[in-house]
Amino acid sequence: MSSGTLATRHPKGPVLRFAPSPNGLLHLGHALSALENEALAAALGGRLLLRIEDIDTTRCRPEFEAAMIEDLAWLGIAFQMPPRRQSEHLPVYRDALARLDGMGLVFASFESRGELKTLAAAREAETGHPWPKDPDGAPLYAGAGASLSGTERQTLIDAGKPHALRLDMTRALARVGRPLTWTEVDAAGTLNRTVEARPEAWGDVVLARKDVGTSYHLSVVTDDAIQNVTHIVRGEDLFRSTAVHRLLQELLELPEPLYRHHRLVLGPDGRKLSKSDQAQGFRILRDRGGGPADIRRSLGFG
Repeated sequence: MSSGTLATRHPKGPVLRFAPSPNGLLHLGHALSALENEALAAALGGRLLLRIEDIDTTRCRPEFEAAMIEDLAWLGIAFQMPPRRQSEHLPVYRDALARLDGMGLVFASFESRGELKTLAAAREAETGHPWPKDPDGAPLYAGAGASLSGTERQTLIDAGKPHALRLDMTRALARVGRPLTWTEVDAAGTLNRTVEARPEAWGDVVLARKDVGTSYHLSVVTDDAIQNVTHIVRGEDLFRSTAVHRLLQELLELPEPLYRHHRLVLGPDGRKLSKSDQAQGFRILRDRGGGPADIRRSLGFG
């Protein structure tokens, strides 16, 4: 199957992927996710792919990608190479976006993040009730983009006004017309439980921005279909985002993978690690004399 064609079926055999962003050095949280993928791929006799999610060109750097690949090799994880780099497949994501636009499900919003916060605050003042927030704590879209006519939208775009392209959540849900779910599996890949998907909790999510012709949500579901991924293993911080992904899979007629959302590695402050947590970074641990076996044991893979 061409790498530029959206898949509509699963291949024979399980396929998993580890998909980091090269916007910093790897830390123990990345190691855990990579090892969780490796373990389930081994248990299922499946293939393990490496994907480089580098659509954020302002933060992602080639030197971080090179360091990432070196660290993963040092840890002893074998991926099928070469990796898929999202930056090399932007036309594919544009095609997926065009399909959604052709369904009448995409609109342009021209408000900045600051303006949207101000609008949400104004709505709260008008109604006396808190404006709803998404699962990450950001206010739901409160702008007027969906009410613009096609001519108004195009005039602003042609004038070079910064904008985002959003999914009209109400119309998208109406088009699907039924409740959505996903299936969580355990560490052995055994069917575990069915989870109700509630994409409406995210409001009119961003599908693309003017400077980047895609978003995490759109590119990840597109790549998973193209790469025939059958099992998605990632941190529990992305658990509720799966609802948006299931909606996009239904709208684009993509296969439904199985999911496993694993525990997170937390820092001293009780929050999940970020790339700024250098004390938990691979390079620091390696410099202190820690070996791959030490890291594996510390994460429960000894």
